[in-house]
Amino acid sequence: MKKVINTIFLWASTLSSLLPITAYASGVVYDKALYQQVIKQTPQAVQLYKNLLSLPNDTHNQEDIKKLSSWLIHAFNQRGFESHTLDMSGSPLVYAERINPNAKKTVLVYLQADGQPVDPKAWQQPNPYQAVLKKQQNDGRWQVVPWSYLTQSMDPDLRIFARSAADSKGPIAQFLVALDLIQQQGPLNYNLKVIMDTEEEIGSPNLPAAIIRHKQKLKADMLLIFDGPPHYSNQPTVTLGARGIATVQLTTYGPYKPQHSGHYGNYAPNPALHLSQILGSMKSQDGRVLIPNFYEGSTISADLRELLSKVPDDEQQLKQKLGFSVHDKVGNTLQESIQFPSLNIRGLQSGWVEQQARTIVPDKAIAEIDIRLVKESNPQRLISLIRNHIESLGYYVIDRVPTHKERMAHPYIVTMKSKPVYGAFRSEPNSLAGKMAIQGLTKFYGERPIVLRSGGGSIPIAPIIDTLKIPAAIVPSVNADNNQHSPNENLRVGNFIEGIAIIASVLNQPL
Repeated sequence: MKKVINTIFLWASTLSSLLPITAYASGVVYDKALYQQVIKQTPQAVQLYKNLLSLPNDTHNQEDIKKLSSWLIHAFNQRGFESHTLDMSGSPLVYAERINPNAKKTVLVYLQADGQPVDPKAWQQPNPYQAVLKKQQNDGRWQVVPWSYLTQSMDPDLRIFARSAADSKGPIAQFLVALDLIQQQGPLNYNLKVIMDTEEEIGSPNLPAAIIRHKQKLKADMLLIFDGPPHYSNQPTVTLGARGIATVQLTTYGPYKPQHSGHYGNYAPNPALHLSQILGSMKSQDGRVLIPNFYEGSTISADLRELLSKVPDDEQQLKQKLGFSVHDKVGNTLQESIQFPSLNIRGLQSGWVEQQARTIVPDKAIAEIDIRLVKESNPQRLISLIRNHIESLGYYVIDRVPTHKERMAHPYIVTMKSKPVYGAFRSEPNSLAGKMAIQGLTKFYGERPIVLRSGGGSIPIAPIIDTLKIPAAIVPSVNADNNQHSPNENLRVGNFIEGIAIIASVLNQPL
């Protein structure tokens, strides 16, 4: 034990002497004292992080989620919280609170605990739940290196690879270590409540009911979300909103079974053709939705355009990276584009392709669509607009497989299934949450962070905000290029360390 303690002390001392007071992701650090505290805590932080990463967190495996929940409850109890799971359907919602009897304000924090399933064969390491440290070689490949590399030069560009390294066990580990640092300075002047969602990756279907059921316990003045990547430039970022999401599935029908295209081509209706015609009628070639009133309520005023222009997007570089020359014309820029609802074809299926291609008329064709919602969007209204549009093309639209009688009565049939998943949210920069997040990052870096009016993605936060009627802000603490949801997910060591300081600085803001 003594040898371990001495090793940790040596590591911390080495780091403090070797590392310049420079933020790994973003430039020069202003709060040097906080940064040095984080550096000294790094050995323990990495070990805690590795322990957390070793716990499988696929929400479909309830036994694993129970073990993860127990670990989280123990970790927060060790830090002076009262922690337990909240009664709800589905996977547990882990809750922790630390109450200050003299506090006048309460901060609620949202953390995601579950992760995407893994396909071990697609990972470049034996076990996605056993973290490995890697260094990028000159040819761009990532090579496993010993953990002792962290004691030698502490290269901030080393990366820790594991499932949920960034999405979202990284922020949980950073949050716990930040609590340890803050505790050394005395109690916070506000109440701190934390909820940890173990169903985020499946859309948090039980979260809205749980928030309503436990509304009094969760009562707070603001919500902080430590989740997601920063602006793609990897600069400090505060995001004040997120788009919601709804899904639609469309199925068109041909013959009961796939038929020989020589015998029945030109005779049997082709469902793939019908589906492509429907989809083509919904959007223009330059990406604008053609369904009347789809964008109703979403506008870009001169003031909003000026606000969005302050986000340092390099549009040409972005298009080079993504691999296209011209962007869709919904907005003039990326930031303008995500202020509107979107209609995205996320998957198509009909017949076979490539080496499996067959000379057949398919029996059916399926399109999967997601609608990204903005604050002004009513998901049911948009879904109804899509249905009305398809009906205007002469299709008989139902929500199930058609009967034989219906197939004989209607030449053009679409099965349409839809589901609003969760809504959008957006808060103001001068709200309690906005000010706490922005001031925290400004204090640490000495300059104002990038402030995004809304992110383009979706997180299940709107039910919390709408039920508790509080503002919210998202504070990212991981690197943008982390491969989240994909094999070989990772967290850059520099961002891991810096993220601890970011969270500590935000939580240190007095209320």
